[in-house]
Amino acid sequence: MFAHMKLYLALAAVAAGIFMLATGGAIERAPGVLAANQPLQRLVQRPAFQFGQYQLTPLAEFDVEARVLSVEQYRTDLSSRLSPIDFALGWGPMSDSAVLEHFRVRQGARFFTIYPDEQAIDINVALLNAANMHLIPASGQLEDELKRVRPGNVVHLRGKLVSALGPNNFTWSSSLTRADTGNGACEVFYVEAMERR
Repeated sequence: MFAHMKLYLALAAVAAGIFMLATGGAIERAPGVLAANQPLQRLVQRPAFQFGQYQLTPLAEFDVEARVLSVEQYRTDLSSRLSPIDFALGWGPMSDSAVLEHFRVRQGARFFTIYPDEQAIDINVALLNAANMHLIPASGQLEDELKRVRPGNVVHLRGKLVSALGPNNFTWSSSLTRADTGNGACEVFYVEAMERR
């Protein structure tokens, strides 16, 4: 009986390990740039549209292929009903594992921060090739897909950068440049399509 119990425990441990590998944790990538191009952005003047309790005004068409550096889901902050998830994304040198091994990435409270070591590339270059995106999924199915993304995935996201108006005088507006930092520097991104690898 003891031998059977050990076998069951071993099988359970293997199954748990496979589940963790399949559903969570960062994806390891070999050195090399995985997403070479800068995001594509085209300013637009379009009428606002209703999205649940929010009114969204398109500011720019936006298309980005990037490596996911970090993922953070939100459930309780004021903006979580509109944007339940943030991706910290990197492209160019910030999609290369050889570069990223010299940075620690932290995400929370709708910000992301990178901490370089002594051998890291210039911090200004790093910040020009990375951004925190507040994602507004266009549908429930897309929200589910976004929530399955893990650090290390390469995603191709298409949609619009927007400003938002909501209940209780809620306002939120996207940055329109990758060169800014600090409060207000993140993209508020209405995501209409996603591919991942």
